[in-house]
Amino acid sequence: MDTSRQPEHSEGAETAAAEVRGGGPAAWLVARGLIPETSPKRVFAAATFVNQIGKGLFIAGAALFFTRSVGLPVSQVGLALGAAALIGLAAGIPVGRLADRRGPREVFRLAVVVQALAVAGLVFVQSFISLVACVCVVELATSAGTAARGPLTRTLGAPNPTRYRSYLRALNNIAVGCGALAAGVAVQVDTRTAYVSLILGTAVMFLLSAAVASRIPSVAPKPVPPEGSRWPALKDKPYVTLTALDGIMTIQNQVLIFALPLWIIGHTDAPRWFVGASVAVNTALVVCLQVRVSRGVVSNASAGRVARRAGVAFLLATALIAAAGGAPGWVAVVVIVLGVVVHTMGELWHAAASFELSFGLAPEHAQGQYSGLFAIGQGLSNAVGPPLLGVLCLGWGEPGWLVVGALLLVVGQFVPLVVRWSDRMRVHSPG
Repeated sequence: MDTSRQPEHSEGAETAAAEVRGGGPAAWLVARGLIPETSPKRVFAAATFVNQIGKGLFIAGAALFFTRSVGLPVSQVGLALGAAALIGLAAGIPVGRLADRRGPREVFRLAVVVQALAVAGLVFVQSFISLVACVCVVELATSAGTAARGPLTRTLGAPNPTRYRSYLRALNNIAVGCGALAAGVAVQVDTRTAYVSLILGTAVMFLLSAAVASRIPSVAPKPVPPEGSRWPALKDKPYVTLTALDGIMTIQNQVLIFALPLWIIGHTDAPRWFVGASVAVNTALVVCLQVRVSRGVVSNASAGRVARRAGVAFLLATALIAAAGGAPGWVAVVVIVLGVVVHTMGELWHAAASFELSFGLAPEHAQGQYSGLFAIGQGLSNAVGPPLLGVLCLGWGEPGWLVVGALLLVVGQFVPLVVRWSDRMRVHSPG
């Protein structure tokens, strides 16, 4: 594993050094970690930033467009979006394999263009059937883009793709927030014209992302071992296990955006405005600390240790949040802030470990296929997380929060074992 990264390290380091030596504003920004050190990294970061603005627009305004403008019942909209999300996961592995064989940049651009056209087609939706058809294409294209983005990040981010992926995550949080704020304007106006403008604006962002991505250097496919399988990801038992464990651990993403707001309003004496403040604290910490936290995660072994640490943080955080249930208002606020901070640290550690292992345990010639598989676990967690947290945290109360924390703790302890299992498998099957 580590030896395979050495050529990329020296080549990437030389390119970065050559660009930074030029001096000027770019060198100043690079030195402070505000922009990546090479032009290809900056172009890809710009493409994903624009893409995530579109994502923020869509997340914040799509459901209201379907209900307020199109006039569909909430139940039908929820069913369509949920079904489309599950169907979209099916595209990850085959499209990832296509990216491995045809080049991830080309597949990424095509996926984003299809995504843009499908989103634009939503303005013609008038029935439940047409809604399902359009959102299924949107989700299939989204899943395809995610699978192709994996090998692009791995190659452009060398010699440390985890640090680069962490930078992109921090940047994407800003982008989604910008998109959500822009969507708020359309929601406030609450007219057909405003909602159509929101949907078309989302499509324009995706098209702009595809245009920017055309400036990314093409990535040549890696040679496939002659004796290799066509679908190695599905036969890689340690990686499949890791995907399942990471999917369970990714449920933590729903804690602060789904369970905590409902817990604050319905089960604590904290003021209602604190719902937004807790999300703001989390977002600020992710933007400021994600890259810093990822610096020590440079190998599979270090990623396993960090995942274990994340599990401990999640248990402590859920215990703090649970304790706020019976506390006076100001005490509840303090305890929840502490819980949010601790949870965010666990989130940062989990993200860094997830990035490193998704790259490090996958063979170079099949990064796209493995990326598509890994995304399935994360996608399923988004579908399973809200109802599970609703039953445990909101239904059971304080004991339920502790059960969630204990689950995440146990999963985190298993990750290093899976890493060692994978390393042993690779020693015996190097091809």
